[in-house]
Amino acid sequence: MDNTLTDGLLASFEITQVPGRDLFVVAKYLVPTNAYLAQGCLVAAGIPAVVADANHAQADQLILPAMGGVRVLVPQAHIEQSQAVLEALARGEFALDDDADVGDTLP
Repeated sequence: MDNTLTDGLLASFEITQVPGRDLFVVAKYLVPTNAYLAQGCLVAAGIPAVVADANHAQADQLILPAMGGVRVLVPQAHIEQSQAVLEALARGEFALDDDADVGDTLP
């Protein structure tokens, strides 16, 4: 199965702490858009999540692999829940069918 959200995944949910902060890296992506999609899924699940390094990555994509990718960060209290959401995302549980009705697009 070709899952475009995980194609740009660098590390499979390796948890590391941001020095001096109550933030932990729960995922890294080579594609900044994928990091923002993961963040959106986390926030929709009630998890405060932020994306780090996206601006630098978009400004200089050649250095992105050396940087380690774009990071998705969550507080320590939400690590376990975020892992479950990211694993569900990787399995494609949030994917929409091509004919999915997403509602009216105009007011």
